[in-house]
Amino acid sequence: METNINTHNLDEKAIKDIIKTGTTTVAIMYKDGVIIGTESQATAGYTIASKTAQKLFEINKYSAATISGGVADCQYVVNQIQALSRLREVQKGKVPDPKYIANITRNLLFSGRSYFLSMMIVGGYSEKEGKGKLYGIDLLGTLFEEDSFLSFGSGSPFSLGVLEADWKPNMSKDEAINLVRTAISSSRERDAASGFKLQVCVINKDGFQKIE
Repeated sequence: METNINTHNLDEKAIKDIIKTGTTTVAIMYKDGVIIGTESQATAGYTIASKTAQKLFEINKYSAATISGGVADCQYVVNQIQALSRLREVQKGKVPDPKYIANITRNLLFSGRSYFLSMMIVGGYSEKEGKGKLYGIDLLGTLFEEDSFLSFGSGSPFSLGVLEADWKPNMSKDEAINLVRTAISSSRERDAASGFKLQVCVINKDGFQKIE
């Protein structure tokens, strides 16, 4: 994950180069909900800017998001969707569904049309549908829903290899947590921009629970 980089005057190639560096974020479906994880390294070029960067955020009781891209841009988007989630909860008297969170995230990024260098995974538990939900949103506002797993960031090719090989439907909670740990650890071993401690959470009918 990149820090201290002004991306808004860069050409398309430079932006693509930055997007390819900096983090590993992973999310998978399991039988009762979703497991979401990332690591905690932030980079500025070839320098490790932080070993404890927060990249996993609780949005509300039933939704969380991971970030990859420019730190300032991602933090702004997270702050906005957290505020909009609270506003919606006050208006409707219930916690917004993960689909709502994914849609407002998409709207923010689409309205910027690559102004925000941010690629995000939004996952959570839908009380309405009674199951986990998983969405990916890119910097242009493209939104897609997955029913298995997602991984973004420079370390994602390594994580995706593990997920493709080992993910299966209706995994138990412990199996899913171990798979997320293994997927991120494989990226930390091979991707120079991913490293240090893991950040992992579980979201199911009981809500958001931080694992580590």
